[in-house]
Amino acid sequence: MNMDLNFLREKVRETQTDRRYGHTLGVADTAACLAMRYEYSMEKAYIAGLLHDNAKCLEDQVLLEECRKNHLPVNKVEEKNPYLLHGKLGALYAEEKYFVFDDEILSAITYHTTGRPEMGLLEKIIFTADYIEPGRRPLPNLDHIRHVAFMDLDEAVYLILESTLNYLQSISDADNIDGQTVETYKYYKSLCGK
Repeated sequence: MNMDLNFLREKVRETQTDRRYGHTLGVADTAACLAMRYEYSMEKAYIAGLLHDNAKCLEDQVLLEECRKNHLPVNKVEEKNPYLLHGKLGALYAEEKYFVFDDEILSAITYHTTGRPEMGLLEKIIFTADYIEPGRRPLPNLDHIRHVAFMDLDEAVYLILESTLNYLQSISDADNIDGQTVETYKYYKSLCGK
């Protein structure tokens, strides 16, 4: 790919709070480590990690407006929880603002929050790195999931989805849980023989 990583880091830094940028660097570094482990391009993983939250700091109303303006699909759950749209919009911004046109990177950015059944390797790497990066606040089973991530990526994805859905079910009703996440959980639960 041969992208100027310093340029990308500087551009991303301009749009994020200190806390968000720290998380972003943690995800990029963790993604590169996972890529090394699973024999994937470290550069592509790092770029996807660096750009995964590039639309995260936008207000909910702006996320909705930008998605509608750019004809990105918005479902009922996303309408009620617009923060879920930052992956879709982030993929568009990766192209328009950061000149990244690699389909694997764009897909990893798109699905890093909800996941999707049959994710590709980079999608799984970014989905997992976002959850396990070193600066992440303590979550149930986080140390175990970090360990598993470097042994069996599909199992890590399953455990992350299980933990995420347990948390979401404890704080809201089923109408506020994205169907994509539920479908992804079912797929990886079955894949892992659970």
